[in-house]
Amino acid sequence: MPQVMTREVACIRCDAEADFTRSLGFTVLGCEPVAGSVGRCLLSFFDPRLEAVAALAPAPAAAAVDAALAALPAAPLTGIQQRTAQAIVNLFETSQVLGDYGCVTVLAGDAGHLTFGRSQTSLGSGNLAKLIERYAANPAARWAARLVGYLPRLRAIDLTLDQDELLKNILRASADDPVMRDVQDRFFDEVYWQAAARAAARAGIVLPLGLAIVYDSQVHGSWALLRDRTQAAVGSPAQAGEREWLHRYVAERRNWLATHSNPLLRKTVYRMDTMQRLIELGAWALQLPLVVQGQEISIATLSGLPAGCWDGPTPGSRALQLQQPMLKGLDVRLVQLGLSEQGFDVRADALFGTGLRQAILAWQMRQGQPTTGALDAATVLALAAH
Repeated sequence: MPQVMTREVACIRCDAEADFTRSLGFTVLGCEPVAGSVGRCLLSFFDPRLEAVAALAPAPAAAAVDAALAALPAAPLTGIQQRTAQAIVNLFETSQVLGDYGCVTVLAGDAGHLTFGRSQTSLGSGNLAKLIERYAANPAARWAARLVGYLPRLRAIDLTLDQDELLKNILRASADDPVMRDVQDRFFDEVYWQAAARAAARAGIVLPLGLAIVYDSQVHGSWALLRDRTQAAVGSPAQAGEREWLHRYVAERRNWLATHSNPLLRKTVYRMDTMQRLIELGAWALQLPLVVQGQEISIATLSGLPAGCWDGPTPGSRALQLQQPMLKGLDVRLVQLGLSEQGFDVRADALFGTGLRQAILAWQMRQGQPTTGALDAATVLALAAH
């Protein structure tokens, strides 16, 4: 009767670990789910060589097998797992599963100052200038000509840009451009996701939820500080066990946030509360669907046009006026931007509300036109093309 050994592995790595076990000369019998543990399998195997030389050689030490299997390179996340990890952080940053590509914020006391985009890159860090440089360098970028003039001030981290409402409106409108969305995806992948993947690999973290936790820390800041504090308390993930280490890291980070001198950081403890909830649910493989911050992450919500981005209606295809339900779309946004460029106080949020009506009334008065607060299709086209 062969001496059967078992090893608990992540289901997503089951095939890879089985192949590696075979490469060591073992026979793999199969795997079965671990009772009460979502996303974990029990891999069964034995050494056929022991059957022939049982009297001459002892069974290989389990520790040697563990060490060999631990040396197996971490399997990369699937595309869906990566997008799910990013969606969790998107919800933390902008309350949207796919992120809010046109989100512009300036928070009092925030060292980043003006922040923009899906993962909220900031003026203060210098990364906003780098993002706009990439976008403006693309020959198909629709708003490059309007943004390139801001680059010297962005590079110089000119904090007066916090109050530049025209720049904010151009940034909001740029989210409708697929080029901007693609540039943001690539930029945030390089600056945050790849850095998180490298940091996780160095720490020995391979679970998809672990990658999401490290990614959140890369975006939110102070990963290295809290990593070192956790390792001082319980050792490395290899020593403490990856799940236990992540549990302790989340608790350590939550305490750090809750007691931080910056009140803005104290308000973000919900990020670690959410991660703790996912740990309690056993969502180590980020299996879908998930509910995060009251929103569903699923195949359906990971597909389609991001919230707040518009590809129509085409300017000039309809008249615009205040009504219920509110008119919204690309033509509304471009009218708002056209008025903003002429100095009118309006937010380019693509919604025809009372603020836009007041700006149209002021524009009509300046132009000597009847003050109706509404625009016919030809005037929409003219303002949108300004």
